Amino acid sequence: MVILFVAILAAASGASQLRIDPAKTCDACEAWNAPHEPFRVFGNTYYVGVAGLSSVLIASDKGLILLDGALPQSVPLIDAHIRALGFRTEDVRLIVNSHAHFDHAGGIAALQRASGATVAASASGAWAIEHGQPAADDPQYVQHDEVSRFPRVKHVQVVTDGESLTVGELKITAHLTPGHTPGSTTWTWRSCEADRCLDVVYADSLNPVSDPGFHFTGDAKHPSREETFRRSIATVEGLPCDVLLTVHPGFAGLDDKLQRREQQPASNPFVDPQACRAYAADARQRLDRRVAEERK
Repeated sequence: MVILFVAILAAASGASQLRIDPAKTCDACEAWNAPHEPFRVFGNTYYVGVAGLSSVLIASDKGLILLDGALPQSVPLIDAHIRALGFRTEDVRLIVNSHAHFDHAGGIAALQRASGATVAASASGAWAIEHGQPAADDPQYVQHDEVSRFPRVKHVQVVTDGESLTVGELKITAHLTPGHTPGSTTWTWRSCEADRCLDVVYADSLNPVSDPGFHFTGDAKHPSREETFRRSIATVEGLPCDVLLTVHPGFAGLDDKLQRREQQPASNPFVDPQACRAYAADARQRLDRRVAEERK
């Protein structure tokens, strides 16, 4: 661990081109942004995020793809993690987003400035990233809420359901999974080790949380989101899925899997063909409880 953090500090010395945006303050921000060791998940897929917020790197000799940018203050750690693994942030060609909240999109602007990468998201997500705030139909939208704002990015590319984006031979596919936000997107790709290739899923949150007063079953201001949310859960459940990563690493038990792999290096607990089904089943139970509470 000491060697790792020495490597991260050494890598950070090459990050002078970074222009960091002001840090966000929230109840969970400090814990979310605690350091986390970067590591290879499988093949050309790497975890470069922080303790409570995922950022995932996919590598090729033609450039890198980065999924999510965590908080604005996460950027120096993400940059250092990329460098500690032997890559360069300047070689990121594409940055994609799961959903446009400050804890997953807050660092994208600085990472885009450092790399010149194209930024892509769903239509709703692209609007939010370009405006630096959630859309008015977001379950967590609060008018004039400064906490929810984050640095803007210009000219975000809009992706549609099932659309694939490429960097060299790398191809990632967008699966729109609205519910947690209107623009929530789950991303999939293939990663290979030698002659073994697996399907990797970066699943967006399927957690039905909202600002007080919002109802997923509908209210005077909003139509019901329940059926849309259930379709999104079914989408994740049905994806080809050998490796599951999630926007908050704890949702998929990342640290537990990493610890088990360190204890038994011959195995890789990240390879779990049932992981997406289990994630969806848990999400369905959460939504059932939320709907029952609202209908009371």
